[in-house]
Amino acid sequence: MSISRWLKVFAACFVVCIGAFAQQQKVIIDTDIGDDIDDAFAVSLVLSSPELKILGVTSAWGDTELRSRMLDRLLCEAGRSDIPVTTGVKTASKTTFSQEAWAKAGETHTHADAVDFLLGQIRKNPGEITLIAIAPLTNIGAAIDRDPVTFKKLKRVVMMGGSIRRGYDEFGVVGTAPRPADAEYNIAMAPEAAQKLIQSGVPIYMMPLDSTQLKFDEVKRGMLTTVSTPLTDSLQVLTAEWQRATHQATPTMFDVMAAAYAIKPELCPATPLHIDVDDEGFTREGPGTANVNVCLNSDSDQFFQFLMPRLLEQKLHGASSCVVK
Repeated sequence: MSISRWLKVFAACFVVCIGAFAQQQKVIIDTDIGDDIDDAFAVSLVLSSPELKILGVTSAWGDTELRSRMLDRLLCEAGRSDIPVTTGVKTASKTTFSQEAWAKAGETHTHADAVDFLLGQIRKNPGEITLIAIAPLTNIGAAIDRDPVTFKKLKRVVMMGGSIRRGYDEFGVVGTAPRPADAEYNIAMAPEAAQKLIQSGVPIYMMPLDSTQLKFDEVKRGMLTTVSTPLTDSLQVLTAEWQRATHQATPTMFDVMAAAYAIKPELCPATPLHIDVDDEGFTREGPGTANVNVCLNSDSDQFFQFLMPRLLEQKLHGASSCVVK
């Protein structure tokens, strides 16, 4: 092939690559990783999705510094230590930090303030950032208090939270009548912050209990053992730590649906509804102008057909060592 032909091929590839890069969606993840296991899977899905450009990850709720340390290690294992991790508002929490041992084995780093980081990124990228919110909304409430005008310049918030027509499915038995709506954890831990978000004017896409109780059953856990990458190995260890700490076997992929929606919204079609948040953390559907786009139903088979290849075929390569020596 002549040099001129090579140059034309290179130029065409360059244009395609630049076009794909330009189409990446800018995201920030706000997570309480370390308690339930679904946060680790949600972050892993985002890391495995080239459609997303991750501007940073913010830790939320409870021991936020330890959560940041866990995020540092997970990003290191995935070969993405270039992604900033910042520490959010520390709170009291009665929830067990089930993956504490794995988190504490990671190296210690200094972290900036999550609320400052979030607002700063919005100022740099007005109207461009999707905030994937998969934690109690304390960081978000603090950001709104500090600078509501800047916060309103988010492109949208995609969140796991709420319970509209279905509560927690304790046993996961197919065909049984759903429980009535509950005060879902992410909302109930900080209802005031959720109220502020609802009133902020930012477009909200809510993945409530109605559509997120997707079971990572034994077959799927077995699939995860068929490959060995730094990320899949980490997920297996973290799942085992969660199982030991909680005495549960089957994780529920609550938060993963929010991450999946940010990438492929047809997995969880959203309906515009008027939602109010009461002081106990209930998300009440009622009359009035729609203020939230809510996914009330999802297809479990389609969700896992999307998720599993992303986890099993990801091209991430971790660093040689991500633990304290």
